[in-house]
Amino acid sequence: MHKPDIAIENYDYNLPQKRIAKYPTEKRGDSRLLVYKDGEIQDQWFTDLPGCLPSDALLIFNDTKVIRARLPFQKKTGAHIEIFCLQPEAPSDVALAFAQTQEVWWRCLIGNQKKWKEGTLEKPVTIQGSEVVLCAEKAASMADGFVVKFSWNNPGFTFSEIMEALGETPIPPYLERASEPIDRERYQTIYSQEQGSVAAPTAGLHFTNEIMTRLRNAGIQTQNLTLHVGAGTFKPVKSSHIEAHDMHTEHFHVSIEMMQALIEHTGPNIAVGTTSVRTLESLYWAGVLAGQNKDYTHIEQWLPYNTKSNLTFREALSQLVDTLQAKGLSHYSGSSSIIIVPGYHFRSIDALITNFHQPRSTLLLLIAALTNNDWQNIYQHALKNSYRFLSYGDSSLLWKSALV
Repeated sequence: MHKPDIAIENYDYNLPQKRIAKYPTEKRGDSRLLVYKDGEIQDQWFTDLPGCLPSDALLIFNDTKVIRARLPFQKKTGAHIEIFCLQPEAPSDVALAFAQTQEVWWRCLIGNQKKWKEGTLEKPVTIQGSEVVLCAEKAASMADGFVVKFSWNNPGFTFSEIMEALGETPIPPYLERASEPIDRERYQTIYSQEQGSVAAPTAGLHFTNEIMTRLRNAGIQTQNLTLHVGAGTFKPVKSSHIEAHDMHTEHFHVSIEMMQALIEHTGPNIAVGTTSVRTLESLYWAGVLAGQNKDYTHIEQWLPYNTKSNLTFREALSQLVDTLQAKGLSHYSGSSSIIIVPGYHFRSIDALITNFHQPRSTLLLLIAALTNNDWQNIYQHALKNSYRFLSYGDSSLLWKSALV
């Protein structure tokens, strides 16, 4: 199996703490916008975005919704235990897991786990005037955490309602602070709909209703897909070369209606966020596999680097749509661990709206791939001109290099 030989040390840069945005701007949308095209950089404001895009553009958003995934408990001994819910185990379907009214199993990380070797944790919470007691038990140990069984004594409430009432917003660890009330609103896009993420698709945090209206008035189209962002998005690359890094798996679903809109669209496709890019590129490879009568429900990490395809994006999507319709399905639901690194050939997009990412991260490698390794010029410009970095930081509009 071919794996790109890329040294991660070549994708490092000095990110001063003062450049990391610890909090969002006072008003949503008041961020800066770096525009990169054909090697040229312009400094704009995010409110200028509608004027920076051609009128025949199509913006693709990830409408996932961040859940209040951090559940605080306290043992009778006084020890504080935090259970960080990553993804449902049984039922494994996100919607079904949230709809449960008695018990549910989740894959979790446990904070202060040494203080919780066994036994049941209990946490009372008041919902709509009624008290509910949530219980947590370790059900199994896994390589990357635990399976925890949650149960509660009032079937009048779903696990979603309990999590909403009890949980805390899982802001990124690099913010080095506890979540605050402001995060409940601002670490969520205005268009979020589908519950399931433990991290926000942060490129979308800049959009306001006013900006969305101006985009529509300019004739710019929008479409939504859903990829639930996992905690693996913060997983550091610890290996010296990217070929030894195991990319995390994330689950997504896209309607046939949305795919047909992509097939029919003739203008530029602009992804809002790296999660949208990874979903769109995964759809391409799912279409390739569907046309080969192979399993297309999961896109392996290195599949694009070991599979030849001359299909256009529209052709691959058409194959996937035909396969789904033949099975009587209205959506494609799958998973992907695709990794996008320099040398990758993008099929789905012409540009990307995204924030500024951590050094030595897979997200920075994606930016390098999109810009034909011109990321250093972009990031040095942002650093020299006092742009704010990471999840609550400023934004960029990056047009794909003609060479990729």
